[in-house]
Amino acid sequence: MKYFLYARKSTDVEDKQVLSIEAQLSELYALALREGLEIVEQFVEKRSAKMPGRPVFSEMMARLQKGEAQGILCWKIDRLSRNPVDSGQISWLLQQGIIQQIRTHDRTYLPQDNVLIMSVEFGMANEYIRQLSANTARGLRAKARRGDFPGTAPVGYRNDPRTKTIMLDKKKSKIIQAAFEKYSKGNSRVEDIGKFLYDNGVRSLYGNRIHDDRVKFILTNPFYCGLFLYMGELYEGRHTPIVDKRLFDKVQKVVVERGHPQAATTQPQVFCGLMSCGECGMAITAEVREKHQKNGNFHRYVYYRCTKKSIHCTQSYVREENLVTDISNLLSLFVLPPEWAHDFGRRTQVDERDAERTSAQTISGLRDEMNEIDRKLDRVLDLYIAQEIERDAYLAKRRALLSHKRTLLEQIVRLERDGSAWLEPMREWIKEAENLAEIPSNPSLPAKKSAIQKIFGSNLQLYNQKISGTAHPLYAALRAARQNPDSITGEFKSIQVWAPQAGRVQNSSVGSSGEGAGLHSGTILLHDCADCIGDYRTFVHVLPASVLYADVSA
Repeated sequence: MKYFLYARKSTDVEDKQVLSIEAQLSELYALALREGLEIVEQFVEKRSAKMPGRPVFSEMMARLQKGEAQGILCWKIDRLSRNPVDSGQISWLLQQGIIQQIRTHDRTYLPQDNVLIMSVEFGMANEYIRQLSANTARGLRAKARRGDFPGTAPVGYRNDPRTKTIMLDKKKSKIIQAAFEKYSKGNSRVEDIGKFLYDNGVRSLYGNRIHDDRVKFILTNPFYCGLFLYMGELYEGRHTPIVDKRLFDKVQKVVVERGHPQAATTQPQVFCGLMSCGECGMAITAEVREKHQKNGNFHRYVYYRCTKKSIHCTQSYVREENLVTDISNLLSLFVLPPEWAHDFGRRTQVDERDAERTSAQTISGLRDEMNEIDRKLDRVLDLYIAQEIERDAYLAKRRALLSHKRTLLEQIVRLERDGSAWLEPMREWIKEAENLAEIPSNPSLPAKKSAIQKIFGSNLQLYNQKISGTAHPLYAALRAARQNPDSITGEFKSIQVWAPQAGRVQNSSVGSSGEGAGLHSGTILLHDCADCIGDYRTFVHVLPASVLYADVSA
């Protein structure tokens, strides 16, 4: 009788205590030598038997049915199968006599044996792998709840085999952080980020440029801000985040806004998209005209005009040179005088000292809010266990609560590190407003566009070859103060603006009454600090000393 020798060891946990393939081969050849068994070929397989479809096993069974051998030599019966499909095939071929004998190190299986014995052994092997799978899944879920990601570390991190944890890759983590910062500015494509990663040494397993879909997955993976998804649920991770939650949220907004833009067919001019027509409201476009003179001179002109797409419009074109002059003149009206900037700096230093004394109270409020989120998470889990809400609703609510909790945690860290962080927007505005004095003389057109956008956004209108628009309330108050400084030598009453959301004026009135009566005269919202200190808001006040001043109100 001829035998096929079959040795198998899986790389999974199921065969942790099983002899190695070399040890199996040594023992089985020794058995064949003692028993005088003729081995015509050996089959070695390194994969789990919990699923049917093993190529080496399938080849051996096919050759057995062709009559190339009549018996199988293996270490134990569970080496042949741990699933009911392969187990049934072996039992059937043994009963039909195609397989005349199965030899293991401790017993022999023959066609005339009681089929119940082999069925029980195959059933035990199958049940073992089923229980092992359930226990492994339970262990992985427990690991996720502890904050340890049960999987391969994403790019920028590495798995530490000694501690079984995920550690920062000191070199690549800095590049990933730079990629997030680069994309958050909104002027880079996913392809640009992929090239940036490739140029800085972050590449695929085979040294190629990371695919665009994978780059987008990196930019949207919450793992980089301290959270991670496992089996559809969001968990708090114990690993060190590469980016903070605020930067991650900013990148997500850019990802949604960019979507899949169409490729531009022509090179856009610098001021396109900045203005609309003051007569019909249509967009402003640009045309380029070139003139070649007989003497060899070459002239290039850029004209801006209304697209006139929907209705009749009587507005004419304006040359780019005239438009640039108009923008420079408009910017000069919003320059912050140096003496005012100096007074701002002095007042922010006073507020910085006061903030250090009040940040402890703010931190306490944020911790209370985090404790309330923990209680909400427990209540949502109780509702899910009681089957009062569906799994999708539970996962969505849990994800939202954990995301908000992470935001609060980073706010606490920032306040503990720098309790006056909320003053930074004011300092940045002071610097920007003071530097406006240099923009009119700067020949850079993108610099002029950037400056005018900070003051007016994209709400400028072109009417009768002149641009105009409604300035941001902060810049509007600055211009009003510069135009009429005498009116604010006493109590300032010429402007009253209350804006609970950045850049959105809810109520505007003259005097000190109205919806915003509880605030100082001339109160303008500078910055929505929900990302910095919870429910607090940073306001700017037009003070009697002709100074716009930053303060914090609840």
